[in-house]
Amino acid sequence: MATIHIDGRPYPARTDENLLQACLENGFDLPYFCWHPDLGSVGACRQCAVRQYAGPDDRRGRIVMACMTAVTDGAILSIADDEARQFRAGIIEWLMTNHPHDCPVCAEGGECHLQDMTVMTGHAVRRYRFDKRTHRNQDLGPFVRHEMNRCIACYRCVRFYRDYAGGTDLAAFGMHNDVYFGRQADGALESGFAGNLVEICPTGVFTDKPFTRVYARKWNMDGAPSVCTHCAVGCNIIVNARQGTVRRVMNRYHAAVNRYFLCDRGRFGHGFASAPTRLAVPTCRVDGQQTVVPVRQALDRFAALAADGPIIGIGSERASLEANFALRALAGAAGFSTGLNGPRHDLAMLLPALLQASPARNPTLHEMEQADAVLVLGEDVSATAPRLALALRQTARLPGYQAAAAAGVPRWMDAAARMMGTGLRAPFFVLASDATGLDDIAQECWRAAPDDLARMGFAIAHRIDPASPEPADLTEAESACAERIARALAAAARPLVVAGTQYGLAALPHAAANIAAALAGQGTGQGTGEGPGRDPALSLVQPACNTMGLALLGGTSLEAVAGMIRSGGIGTLVVMENDLTRQLGPAALDHLLSGVRHLVVIDHTATPLAARADIVLPAAAFSECGGTLVGSEGRAQRFLPVLTPDRPIQAAWRWARDLARALGRDPGWTDLDSVIAAIAAAIPRLAAIGAAAPDAAYRLDGRRVRAEPDRFDGRTAMRANISVRDQPPHPNPDSPLAPSMEGAYGPDLPGALIPYYQQPGWNSVQSLNRFQQEIGGPMRGGDGGVRLLDAPPASAPPASAPPGGTPPARAWHSDIPPRFTPRPGQVLLLPQARLFGTEELSTLSPPIAARIEPPTLRIAPGWPTTETTATQATATQATATETTVTETTVTETTATQTTMTGATITLMGRPVSLPVTCDAAIPAGLALYPAHDLDRSFSLPVWVDVAPAGQGQ
Repeated sequence: MATIHIDGRPYPARTDENLLQACLENGFDLPYFCWHPDLGSVGACRQCAVRQYAGPDDRRGRIVMACMTAVTDGAILSIADDEARQFRAGIIEWLMTNHPHDCPVCAEGGECHLQDMTVMTGHAVRRYRFDKRTHRNQDLGPFVRHEMNRCIACYRCVRFYRDYAGGTDLAAFGMHNDVYFGRQADGALESGFAGNLVEICPTGVFTDKPFTRVYARKWNMDGAPSVCTHCAVGCNIIVNARQGTVRRVMNRYHAAVNRYFLCDRGRFGHGFASAPTRLAVPTCRVDGQQTVVPVRQALDRFAALAADGPIIGIGSERASLEANFALRALAGAAGFSTGLNGPRHDLAMLLPALLQASPARNPTLHEMEQADAVLVLGEDVSATAPRLALALRQTARLPGYQAAAAAGVPRWMDAAARMMGTGLRAPFFVLASDATGLDDIAQECWRAAPDDLARMGFAIAHRIDPASPEPADLTEAESACAERIARALAAAARPLVVAGTQYGLAALPHAAANIAAALAGQGTGQGTGEGPGRDPALSLVQPACNTMGLALLGGTSLEAVAGMIRSGGIGTLVVMENDLTRQLGPAALDHLLSGVRHLVVIDHTATPLAARADIVLPAAAFSECGGTLVGSEGRAQRFLPVLTPDRPIQAAWRWARDLARALGRDPGWTDLDSVIAAIAAAIPRLAAIGAAAPDAAYRLDGRRVRAEPDRFDGRTAMRANISVRDQPPHPNPDSPLAPSMEGAYGPDLPGALIPYYQQPGWNSVQSLNRFQQEIGGPMRGGDGGVRLLDAPPASAPPASAPPGGTPPARAWHSDIPPRFTPRPGQVLLLPQARLFGTEELSTLSPPIAARIEPPTLRIAPGWPTTETTATQATATQATATETTVTETTVTETTATQTTMTGATITLMGRPVSLPVTCDAAIPAGLALYPAHDLDRSFSLPVWVDVAPAGQGQ
């Protein structure tokens, strides 16, 4: 730490930051535009001017830009200096010469950083009386609205979009006073992180287009902290609502997880909560028709049905821990299913065990950004875990920072650091069956079938530590590639291995675990993985927002449920927030339901399964209830309600409780905290979830936390059609937040409870700086969530040898699959993951639906063949693999695509006609298709017959 002097008084400061950060951390109001904590400094806006003095005897000093000046011990500066103040005011005046005075109609009004900074500098009178520069706005797609006339040329948008997120279709055009930030032509922004421009832009150039259609001012919306439900990363979000509907989702900072950015699926996928598909009333099947019934009648009907045999409960990986546990309590531990088919169920259970048993570290997202060598094995994380992919993308910037540090350039000087890293690359390897969103930063890409990818993973582990098992019959190209990757990982100080469950193959995470163990030097061999200072990390990606929580809770697979049905052991099947039509094919689902006498569905969304139910009960969406989700990292996090749903809609766990009460078995739960306490008592692995967030009894200065800003208005007018008398809303018993503007609020709130960001003089998202212990660091009140996998299981071997002892022998995974062999007339159909279109709930959101591309069957050129031998198939596969190996990227390969008329595949015994795209990035013998687009959805690779459209099978 250093000591700096600001306007005559000493203040502490960190030596790795700039003067702007130091001033902000010490509570000073110093305006800025171009600087951003995760983007660094470029000195473009010249707004953070201060006067710096060379020493105590310097009376003159000089004007410097605080964001471009490093902190030094003993530095002396002045923010209040008259010349510095005039300089800042002059800059604002020049910026405002072309900025329109459209605050009353601007969607950014009331939370605009430009407004805050203009007031902060004292600029209140406009002297400019001439014509303003004008631009033509562009249509940038369904997510982002463009109003270029408001631009002040801070360059934040292109720095984030191009440098941080890797987008290529947004750029700066023109020069001087006529700079234009946009696309070469109108069209949807291609990056999956384009929505962050809404929060990155300090003015109203880029605004939330879906929000403008249901617009409300910031101070007129309720807010609540929540967790994204659209993948397993666990990004923190703030949900804003007004008049009973969700209006928008914004990023909520978490130092270890998503920090400042969200993916577009998480930001715009909330539309399912207010979609026409929402279930609002209980229904019972009467004379073959779904009929609306009172709650009491639905519960009595369930009690009558339950007398017809045992109850089995099927949970969901998109439901909260509390909902799944309540269903487990209703059906009994032996009668609770995870709702996953056999292979997916086994994989879900496998991943937490691998992470706890591995000697490698289970990293946070922020720690992944610091990796200096990365291997992504058999997972397209840009589609299955987008925010994780964005974190991995930052490793490409790391060499620039390392080179800059060696030359004495501070890391926050982003442009200089990147310039010094030109031509350097951190080793980054992608082993996948298709082109991925990270191929452009990869040093090397390898295309192969999932089985062969796993074989490559085992080969890499063996070359790092010879004690690990090695696959036989590797080709020369495979051996050379495995050797290159092994050497790069072994030479790194912080290597990272990422794998997942995308292709339903346990050998892939097993191979990743072997590589991580070899890098940790915990094997019995003397491989290159041993060495001082090594810090390997292993990240395993689960498919849905609470798959990890479901795995820790435990349960049986759908195959086990089918076995119970065959034995006549099921009377009533209760399915909670799980559309089984996405888990099972039509024949398998029909077979399962045919053996069940009664079906009860608890869900917030009308699904094909709900249409077949005897009783349907409407559950609350994530915006209407509280609960706990556990992400891939094993971090349990709480989401809180921003709305109180109209009865009879209620949280899914409450429906399970009421069903138990209807049977005369009252579990005694009255609120969310009582369910959490029951979970902690019953499931040792989940005992810590109570620490994920403060309970409903939390008070700040003796008061609840207010969910509304202090300028909230219209509470009486919103219900004037009922009564003009004010009726204060009732606090939700599951939340410490009060749904009003009366209550406590401040920067010392726990991070898990912050409903919005606002401080005096800071109304935009930039006010986050006031809530952090240090800029870019944890929240002042602590970050939310608790990690559940940090403690190794009792059966795990010791992580390290005793002092002076020999490391214990590891139990290497050895399930090496045989080499993939193409079949004549067939292809192995793999489920294709897409950022937009394959996650169930987000597809119901209109903006996301507008970005879903028409699906095609993507297949290697020239396949399928009608004749081939095993030897020929192996040679063909080897050739195809070798041609995709490159020391740069596979852009040329993936661009070689030709659309054909179509093909007919035979899936689950029925022909399906599909449009076809031939793609040279796909290895021979494989094909990909979005699994859930077919009415015979498949979740695992499956062999299919294929023929050109119109031909017989």
